[in-house]
Amino acid sequence: MTARTPRRPVTAPARRVRTAVPVALAVTGALLLTGCGDQTDGASDSSKVEGSKAPLFDKLPKKVQDKGVIKVGTDAAYKPMEYKIGQEIVGLDPDLADAMSKELGVRFEFTNGTFDGLITSLQTGRFDMIMSSMTDTKDRQEGLDDQGKKVGKGVDFVDYLTAGSSILVQKGNPEKIESVEELCGKKVATQRGTTSHEILKEQTDKCKKERKRPITVEPFDNDDEARVRLKAGGVVADISDFPVAANAAKEGDEFEVVGEQMESAPYGMAVSKGNDKLSGALKAALSAIIENGAYEKALKKWGVEDGGVSEAKINSGS
Repeated sequence: MTARTPRRPVTAPARRVRTAVPVALAVTGALLLTGCGDQTDGASDSSKVEGSKAPLFDKLPKKVQDKGVIKVGTDAAYKPMEYKIGQEIVGLDPDLADAMSKELGVRFEFTNGTFDGLITSLQTGRFDMIMSSMTDTKDRQEGLDDQGKKVGKGVDFVDYLTAGSSILVQKGNPEKIESVEELCGKKVATQRGTTSHEILKEQTDKCKKERKRPITVEPFDNDDEARVRLKAGGVVADISDFPVAANAAKEGDEFEVVGEQMESAPYGMAVSKGNDKLSGALKAALSAIIENGAYEKALKKWGVEDGGVSEAKINSGS
């Protein structure tokens, strides 16, 4: 995966940098070939639509109208946002795309790849857009790497969800925890090298300054391991990305999410900088499904209603 210190893991620890640090866009030819090599497996099509009869078809670029498909790059390893069941890519992002396809009259065809290579593949024309729980940041908009160096022309985002870090506890919240400030002196699990891990480190320092017992942070390689520890009662909480925590709470009766999200930021659908026709069409389609209720229905299905947005925006990240 990469240095996307932003949020976003599930299988690989590095995945979780989908929140703060932009991915470097400059790669060698060899790396580019490697990054694109696995992006053809697991393609998934949205449901059949009515083409030019759709209400927003005319807003699309003619090239997309002619093809009848929007090619989408994703890293399908981030449940519940996008993940694979067999060769099918499922999750909130494909469901939202399916709802938007009915407004636009074209299919969204998802292709799986590595998160680090998505922006490069977008800018080389392999994809029309990216929908992969990618955090909208100014650096990504401007094409800057994590050192602030210009490495590409950047992308534009159509923002569709807000996600931060959340506190997951055992069902019933036996320790009555409502905020990270209440974790001083307690054992807490998280995924190593993530934004959530950094939040716990910062709070541990605050605990010490306030002459309170520090947090005992137990970092794991992935969220699944952290939740096993929480379920067994070895820790009082697990700090993880909101969509992951919310889905874990929804899927069973073992956990619940408490308190407010921390360090929230928007997830955006990324298109190449200057492709205003496509970004405008996607914004219109997102607005339409927010209005007709399909958006809220999809969020409820995956248990992430608290991350919903009330209106579609372009480049609202900071």
